[in-house]
Amino acid sequence: MIPIVLGVATLSFFLMKLAPGDPAAAYLGDKGTPEAVAALRHAWGLDQPVIVQYFRFLGGLVTGDFGQSFVFQTSVLELLKLRLPATLMLMLVALIFAVLVSVPLAMWVSMTRNAIAETIVRVFTATVQGMPTFFVGTLLVLVLALHWGWFPVGGYGSTFGEHLRSLVLPGFAVALSISPILIRSLIAALNQSFDAEYMNFALSKGLSRRRSFTHYAFRNAGIAGVSILGIQVGHLVGGALIVENVFAIPGVGSLLMQTVIARDYNVVQALTVIFGVMVVAVYLLTDIVYSAVDPRVRLGR
Repeated sequence: MIPIVLGVATLSFFLMKLAPGDPAAAYLGDKGTPEAVAALRHAWGLDQPVIVQYFRFLGGLVTGDFGQSFVFQTSVLELLKLRLPATLMLMLVALIFAVLVSVPLAMWVSMTRNAIAETIVRVFTATVQGMPTFFVGTLLVLVLALHWGWFPVGGYGSTFGEHLRSLVLPGFAVALSISPILIRSLIAALNQSFDAEYMNFALSKGLSRRRSFTHYAFRNAGIAGVSILGIQVGHLVGGALIVENVFAIPGVGSLLMQTVIARDYNVVQALTVIFGVMVVAVYLLTDIVYSAVDPRVRLGR
């Protein structure tokens, strides 16, 4: 994990340095004189050599100090404390919706072995996978929010209940972006498990098809589902960042858009590192869960 996070931090730092524009000039706007821009660059430490700024940035990561935001005039850590919970809650809601959508559809196709059911699910996954996340979010707003009024058009609310209600549509939009791959992977794993010899043995001993499927085939197919779900976390993070701007959710996705436009280096670099840590941590958690659910895999081997 450490080399990957270090690589993400290094790449984000130098890419921001290569990006056109000057944060001091962008902050002062048209009224900024060359002297004022130079003074602000000195105050922010942007006039120092790039290698000095790089090691100062790495030192701040080690100590948990991401510096100050150029635009918001507050510490980056305070911004993260305010914005990160909304994004994490959105990702959790999207993950729950993805499981609720994918598992029943995959089980329906595998248990029935019906050509009509397989065709319906195949058309559904192909259609959903071909639609961008922001487009799905816009459709949900038009139909479920504006036309039927079931959910708010945007915003985040002020109470926990309002937070959850505001995250239903964006969470469902993000869930649909990762569901097709999860559905197809589960169907393949379930079909392989159901055709295995241990399933024939269970059926020959008198167990019903449904009981054999639930107790044996589904449990073994869940191992592949855990792996695929962990891999999709990267797409989950990207989808959450896009949807936040569609639904005006005050998370780190909308913060990232604002700070990229304003050339707020410290915030952009901190958010990039945070996203990298989140994805790598979930991959590690996936490996641990995989070893727990599959007795053939052990971390010590």
